Amino acid sequence: MDRIKTYDSMGEFAGESGIELLHPLIHIVDMARSKSAELEGAYCFNYYNISLKDAHNRNVKYGRNYYDYQDGTLVFMAPMQVIDVENCNLNALKGWGLAFHPDLLRGTPLGRNLKKYTFFSYAVNEALHVSEHERDIVLECFRGIEDELRRSMDNNSRDIIVSRLELFLNYCKRFYERQFITRSHVASDTLARFEQLLDDYFSSVHPEQPGLPTVKYFADRMHFSANYLSDLLRKDTGKSAIEHIQLRLVEAAKEKLFDRNRSVSEIAYELGFEYPHYFSRMFKRYVGATPNEYRIVN
Repeated sequence: MDRIKTYDSMGEFAGESGIELLHPLIHIVDMARSKSAELEGAYCFNYYNISLKDAHNRNVKYGRNYYDYQDGTLVFMAPMQVIDVENCNLNALKGWGLAFHPDLLRGTPLGRNLKKYTFFSYAVNEALHVSEHERDIVLECFRGIEDELRRSMDNNSRDIIVSRLELFLNYCKRFYERQFITRSHVASDTLARFEQLLDDYFSSVHPEQPGLPTVKYFADRMHFSANYLSDLLRKDTGKSAIEHIQLRLVEAAKEKLFDRNRSVSEIAYELGFEYPHYFSRMFKRYVGATPNEYRIVN
């Protein structure tokens, strides 16, 4: 990858790209109103970026994958993720952008709960495709934030801005849940593929990776981000990806416990646990008995 240009502050990027900066820690950008600026190369931002793209454009890539710039596509980027820009004129893009710095949320409930919005770590091909009605709601949220930013700042401004941002993120969470439902065939195919990978992993005499199998291990093989895979499975089955993995570990452990010649510690190490007591704790959580208790009654 070419040298990456990193921006620690919004003001730094706004100054170079000709974007009007409404606030040092959060701003809304209407691409149609932005000044002409040519961008090219790899960029990294030390703050959150959300883009609502209205027109087909294939100038911007996330990592090495092109954004899906179809009508009504929302793309979320967490700090320090990289985009590639190929000969792009900013005001040739159609849509809106929202950027906010983590410092805006310091000490707020939203700051403490930001991790629940897992879509910030989804891959580009897992973007949120909104309906026309949902797009109108997104724009209403953006305009509400922009309206507050254009007012004179007072003691209530930060609380109002953060609450409007939280409202927007909660709508996005709802829209993603709708997308999981409307694309239920994708979820069913994903579950089948995931279960096949679990079967292949646990039937292998020598697992491909040391230690416990991780969500990322399976997500990489399915070309998903770990969070998207987990959220998709949770919506379809009520269980996250890690819960599916742990249930398979328990089932594998039950089979091994019938071999009385092996100790519980040996079985734990064989399954990939670094510490046997972690294995015993997980086993009891799902079975209601410790491995030794299970072995006694079976």
